Amino acid sequence: MARSAAIPLAPGVWRIPTAGHAFINSYALADDDGSVTLVDCGVKRAPARIVRGLAAIGRTPADVTRIVLTHAHPDHAGGAAEVARRTGAPVAVHAADAGYAEAGQAPPRDPAVTGARLFARLPGGRFPAVEVAQPLADGDVLPVGGGLRVVHTPGHSPGHVSLLHEPTRVLITGDALFNVAGVRWPVKLFCTDFRMTQRTAHVLGELDYDVAAFTHGPEITDNARERVRAFLTRLR
Repeated sequence: MARSAAIPLAPGVWRIPTAGHAFINSYALADDDGSVTLVDCGVKRAPARIVRGLAAIGRTPADVTRIVLTHAHPDHAGGAAEVARRTGAPVAVHAADAGYAEAGQAPPRDPAVTGARLFARLPGGRFPAVEVAQPLADGDVLPVGGGLRVVHTPGHSPGHVSLLHEPTRVLITGDALFNVAGVRWPVKLFCTDFRMTQRTAHVLGELDYDVAAFTHGPEITDNARERVRAFLTRLR
């Protein structure tokens, strides 16, 4: 079966797989005027798949007017510089991750995690640096298809955000949660502060949404909020 270049989640909202069928995802949100906001840009080689995803929804790179990054890790920001070059769109990321995006270097890893301490001694975590035009803050509502609310969920990185598209009730979790063989926490050794990740993710159980969309794993469309809350409650 052919893989879809773009999977519709709600009117004007699509998931664009950039690695595998859902291993790494970007998202496209379209406005009534035809303009598109992209959320995350995958790894460095992902822009070609993003362009194919745009074509699948009848758009081109010229239609992209904004790029929002959930955080400054290579599998989310790695393709951002190239996508920004192709589209001319400004890049937005939370202020706490902006310096890392502009340096092209992921934030430090959690020193409390043994594997992270070992990985910290090795080179890596780099990606093409990208200029940040808009530092984001918790509670910001971006003018995207009626309102895209920024929800600061730090821990995976200092400036990690989740995004709630209020009109369609689609929540993009970023890496606050994965949906790989079920809802689960992100990999510890890639977090800046894993315990903080667990604490701040609980806000996702208090938001109102119908679809939970993950940057790692497929979306949940049935009882999404209840299933996320059940996971979070189980691990309190």
